[in-house]
Amino acid sequence: MRVALAEDGALFREGLLMLLEAAGHEVVGSTADGDALVELLDTEPADVAILDIRMPPGPDGGLVTAERLRALHADMGLLFLSHYAESHYLMRILQIGTEAIGYRLKEKVGSVDVLSDTLARIRAGEIVIEPVLAKRLVEHPRGERKGAVESLSPRELDVLRLMAEGRSNNGIAAQLFVTPKAVEKHIASIFGKLRLAEDATEHHRRVLAVLTYLRAQRDED
Repeated sequence: MRVALAEDGALFREGLLMLLEAAGHEVVGSTADGDALVELLDTEPADVAILDIRMPPGPDGGLVTAERLRALHADMGLLFLSHYAESHYLMRILQIGTEAIGYRLKEKVGSVDVLSDTLARIRAGEIVIEPVLAKRLVEHPRGERKGAVESLSPRELDVLRLMAEGRSNNGIAAQLFVTPKAVEKHIASIFGKLRLAEDATEHHRRVLAVLTYLRAQRDED
């Protein structure tokens, strides 16, 4: 996989480069700021761009840069890295796009397996959300959807949490040690309890299910 990287922390950038190369990915270039990344990707195509959220230009330069990149390279995946799992960052990210996009903690992508799995899922068009953030949002809902959340069974909450991480039905089944058919039934029940439109596509309903919880966090943040 062809990967580009923008990270203003020199030590972390060099460590991530080594990790990417160890995983067998081709790093087309690395920069210390968003403007340089945009310039790099004008001539060096990449499958996924990895961006530090808090880097130049500005305090949240990774988000600003990603908006430019999504407009210029609509098919390229985007992986955001941060030291913090913040729901307001995730809301900004999902405004940029709901496909081929991810948000992970820096401390959690320090292994070849985790990093490669994250990149592969983003390249496949999935949303990948840091598990600790997905778990927090699902287990502590607020706002108008709180009643709907409380109506979900413990198993449905488990399924929704894994959906919020961006996992497929098969991935959820593997995590919960159940059959994919059982996962389908749980998801159908979740859609019904959250009153999500039946005429929407499966992918769109999954995104709406996740956004239901994210939007409920905005007042607190």
